[in-house]
Amino acid sequence: MSYEPRPVGRLLLTPEDHDAPERVRRLRLLGLGEYAEPAFDAFADRLAEVASVPYAMVNFIDGKRQFFAGLHAPRDPTGDADAVLGADRHLARDHGFCPYVVVRRKALVLDDVREYPKFAGNPVVHDHGVRSYLGAPLIDRTGIALGTVCVIDVRPRPWGRTGLETIKAMATELSGQIEGREAFP
Repeated sequence: MSYEPRPVGRLLLTPEDHDAPERVRRLRLLGLGEYAEPAFDAFADRLAEVASVPYAMVNFIDGKRQFFAGLHAPRDPTGDADAVLGADRHLARDHGFCPYVVVRRKALVLDDVREYPKFAGNPVVHDHGVRSYLGAPLIDRTGIALGTVCVIDVRPRPWGRTGLETIKAMATELSGQIEGREAFP
């Protein structure tokens, strides 16, 4: 499995992901990235509350797409949070900022995505009204970044050092919980 980034002018929408084949193997082994899970939804709810944001996600990324196994989003008029981003909880790999976090294996802080030419043209800015992003990688015991935890706001906001430390701590906490899914030999 290979992922080729799509060029836009001189910028790439998503970085080249050399770890995608190994990540996919790990996700399958751990049973992650295919189904929404109540524990991940609860984690996203807690993350949204801590960060005071309308959107929070536990996101697993394979070679072609992103999957929100945990999702906190404003309810649509019928009360369904999934309807906001799509009932299947999938997003193309070239949408959003989580693929950058996974490839870089570092947290990403975007107080106002419009201030960063590399990110301002991303489809989520116009399609979903994303203005502010904070995400950290979920790194498993093998060193593979399986996905991210992230929070999003529809208005610019300064995350500051406290926001960065919080998202990193939450990612470390969830990575520990994920590690518990695997039976060690």
